[in-house]
Amino acid sequence: MAPGTIAAKGQSGDANALWRYEKHRRQNLQATPGPHAVALVLDRLKADFNVPKIFRSAEAFGAHAVHLVDVGPFDPAPAKGGFKHVPARFHERFTDCATALAQDDFTLVALEPFADELLHEIELPPRCAFVLGHELHGLSEEARAQSGARFVRIPQWGAVDSLNVAVAASVALYEFTRQHGTPTPAPRRNAQR
Repeated sequence: MAPGTIAAKGQSGDANALWRYEKHRRQNLQATPGPHAVALVLDRLKADFNVPKIFRSAEAFGAHAVHLVDVGPFDPAPAKGGFKHVPARFHERFTDCATALAQDDFTLVALEPFADELLHEIELPPRCAFVLGHELHGLSEEARAQSGARFVRIPQWGAVDSLNVAVAASVALYEFTRQHGTPTPAPRRNAQR
């Protein structure tokens, strides 16, 4: 196991990473939603470096929240503080997550490499929850079975059939803010929150 990573849910890993996770998770209880009505749903992602990088992008794009479905502890260090600032919602099952999002009027938009619709060609709902699947196995059967969910793909021209999940999250967040975002803020130099 690489230093700074926590292997899997229920397994012990780097003690410092676990300490950082618990500390940041407590701080996350004070996190407030960002200015944009976009959420990310991490559907059984591996608890590795992708999860904190997704929080970093979520914070940068002003996301409302990140929902984690059956995701174990992860090292928050690569998030550069994003895990402290973006509300995290933890769910055991995808159906619980979908119910919570529906109660907040969010529409599920699942990123799927072989979907017919292209992300940049559709009008995204004004309250959008992007669903991102496991790095190897993709979306869970629970996620695929959600009625009302829309399935889209990010166009690619290379030989690989998918993007890294953290990169895909960033592309989706960018497209949402392009369509529904508040005015672009002035650049911040070395800003700390």
